[in-house]
Amino acid sequence: MTEAQAARQAMREGRWTGPTVHKVEGYVQANLVVLPRSDAYDFLVYCQRNAKACPVIEVTDPGDPQPRICAPGADLRTDLARYAIYRSGAKAGEAGEILDLWTPQSVAFLLGSSLSFDAALSRAGVEANDTVWAFLTSVPTIPAGKFHGNLVVTMRLMSPEQAITATQLTTRYIHTHGSPVHVGNPGVIGVDLGAPIFGAPLASIPADKTAVFWACGVTPQQAAITSGQELMITHAPGHGFITDLRSDRFCIP
Repeated sequence: MTEAQAARQAMREGRWTGPTVHKVEGYVQANLVVLPRSDAYDFLVYCQRNAKACPVIEVTDPGDPQPRICAPGADLRTDLARYAIYRSGAKAGEAGEILDLWTPQSVAFLLGSSLSFDAALSRAGVEANDTVWAFLTSVPTIPAGKFHGNLVVTMRLMSPEQAITATQLTTRYIHTHGSPVHVGNPGVIGVDLGAPIFGAPLASIPADKTAVFWACGVTPQQAAITSGQELMITHAPGHGFITDLRSDRFCIP
């Protein structure tokens, strides 16, 4: 059993309930979106138009919870540590599994996550943050059908020199958000440091650090809220799906 398979098994059995940030390094982590089949086409177009935030790794057949390409044998109803549930444009709660919410019309999308390249950043000398923050921005995404809303970003803090290295390196990882969308002043993209979606609030950026922002797979959750989506099931922020794909092979050489 690989480390990725063991992680999914632990989540399925309820032994792993916490975040996947800086965990199972070397494997691609993915963000999850589950929608009724009737909404799947519009959402796929939304992903295509906003590929930086929503890079599609796999789309399952209706009713099939197994991601047969990136994690054969896995079950997307049970193999994440935590799920978020949105109803009528509002977060309705979280759950450890979604067996009772899955239907024959459910379609699952797996979207690349920037948590996938943390190990590569570490090898390049970019120190890992204890926290990876997620923030809502004032930057609009490109609508598709009912889906619209503003971009969500993840933020990492690093030295200016490391920011250059991180930008150069992550350009290779186009399937897991690629290069940053912004470096520097959070206010330029409408980020409120005191109101993160994930991570502890900050009063300011430390003087010796630079804020580096990547497009984030939590963007669909914001689209669900803005669009009043009747039902959308996603990963809870920071609780990614561990695929069998190796990060250093799922990128531009």
